[in-house]
Amino acid sequence: MKIFYGWRIVFAGGALQFLQSVLLNQAFGVYLAVLVEDRGWSKTAVAGAAALKSTEAAVLGPVLGWLVDRFGSQAIARIGIVAFGIGFMLLSQIDTLLGFYAAFVVVALGASMFSNSIVGVAIIHWFEKRRARALSALQFGSAIGGLFVFLVAASIQAYGWRATAFGAGVLAIVAGWPLARIIRSRPEDHGEHVDGVPPAPKDESRPAATGPVRHGLSAREALRTSAFWLMGFGHAFALLAVTAVNVHAITHIKEGLGYTLSLATLVFTLVTVGQFVGVMLGWVIGDRYQKRLVAAACMLMHSAGLLMLTYATGPVILVISALVHGTAWGLRGPFMQAMRADYFGRSSIGMIIGLSSMIMVIGQIGGPILAGVFADWTGNYRMGFTILALLAGVGSLFLLMAKPPALPISRPPVK
Repeated sequence: MKIFYGWRIVFAGGALQFLQSVLLNQAFGVYLAVLVEDRGWSKTAVAGAAALKSTEAAVLGPVLGWLVDRFGSQAIARIGIVAFGIGFMLLSQIDTLLGFYAAFVVVALGASMFSNSIVGVAIIHWFEKRRARALSALQFGSAIGGLFVFLVAASIQAYGWRATAFGAGVLAIVAGWPLARIIRSRPEDHGEHVDGVPPAPKDESRPAATGPVRHGLSAREALRTSAFWLMGFGHAFALLAVTAVNVHAITHIKEGLGYTLSLATLVFTLVTVGQFVGVMLGWVIGDRYQKRLVAAACMLMHSAGLLMLTYATGPVILVISALVHGTAWGLRGPFMQAMRADYFGRSSIGMIIGLSSMIMVIGQIGGPILAGVFADWTGNYRMGFTILALLAGVGSLFLLMAKPPALPISRPPVK
């Protein structure tokens, strides 16, 4: 039986997310802990690189969105893979904080060009009825990648962070290039159909339909809806918790709670176990329930998980906090893209997601920086993490209020 090509794109996209997750997104906390100790840089200074990555993604988001709508995801992803690999090779050679930031600009640029958003646009074009399920499946790569972050920590301990970074760059290019070639943008351009189902044959004996036909919103029209802004701020408040945990959790567990780096890395790995559970749950319930209600519930889970991590009194609480936070992340993440596609249609979805990134950057930058500033000021992460947890809880209200906008209606010309 022929496999619908859309699922091949999901597999290739998931593998690309695996590479980005294991080499960068979830491994950054390991690099942070080692660089702070090895180079003597402050937590705020190193965490600023994560903020730089987010800022770059936000600034380039609308441009990349337009390029994806215009030229497709494959070309953008292939360029991104090369830049990502080269950036890690440059990172292995740095000696100064300025050099660290310069190398990270290249890494961040490449990561943005084959990110979940870029690959997700292609999947949105290939799926409609099973869109949430397909986008959830895409996240399996990120979740599984997090399970292997201990390999990065082990490599750094055995060979040093420089050799590990250079090897990461080589691996990214060698493995990522053929995967990016599988990504295709629109089924119509390759003789395929959305969901793999050809349209019903036209009945020539019946007159053409004259009723209203709904179509997607343009980027300008989407900006005029309250749903665009409410989803954007809700997503940003979720990322306050997600990015703070990704960047600072290992250091908090190691320094604030007094555990070893190996144990801290192991506990952090449980976040990705929870993420995997969340993705599987999204696969099951993806298109059955109101996505905004599920996403709002996940925000409350983010808040609870971060509070438990902050005030953990033992390993059991750490385990529960990691699983709760990770499950919320894995379930909510794909739903945000699926909601945007459901609300605004496919016609300008790349540009709409790109514009949304300019709001989401509030959480991507604010989470790591706020946590780092409070840690440097107070000597621990408690105050910063508590504030971020409360803000994540408030963010659930934005998603509850994000009702679907009324799509514009176009009518066929009267004959």
